[in-house]
Amino acid sequence: MAASADSRALFTDGVRAVLHTWPVLQIAVDNGFGGLYGQQKADWLVDVVQQYFHDNDDLAQDEVEDFISTLMDQEFQTVVDDGSLPQVCVRLMQMFSQWQQGALQQLSDSIRLLTLNQTSRAKVTAQPSDSDSDGETQEMELESASVNTTNPPPPPPPPHEDKDGWTLVGKRK
Repeated sequence: MAASADSRALFTDGVRAVLHTWPVLQIAVDNGFGGLYGQQKADWLVDVVQQYFHDNDDLAQDEVEDFISTLMDQEFQTVVDDGSLPQVCVRLMQMFSQWQQGALQQLSDSIRLLTLNQTSRAKVTAQPSDSDSDGETQEMELESASVNTTNPPPPPPPPHEDKDGWTLVGKRK
């Protein structure tokens, strides 16, 4: 097993390249899912993941997935369900295998290729929700009502009581 400090730093660079080019982590950091220190948490995640590989022998892919999934949930309040986590874990395991076998040039090439093919950072913007201020909601309703003047929307159904005595109010569709 390759054990020099330089080669271990190369594996850490590989973990950094994989995680920092992962769109899920990019989105979480860029949009503040990790709080004020999201970028520091992403850097910390690199150190924790590389240490996890060094501390555990014969890791299976599902173990790595569970570990990273837990960290993303706890540190970034992010549940990864887009199918990218297994791909990230396979890439990390391949890099660790290269490091273990002493294939440092191949590992270095993998890192370089990954960072060269890096896509631009993804940015997510929140869509307006029903919880926006009443003024905005009323304004949007007014705009839609002024556009559709030929066929006004049907009135909401009248309130009625259910068998338990609750008053039910229908919602416009």
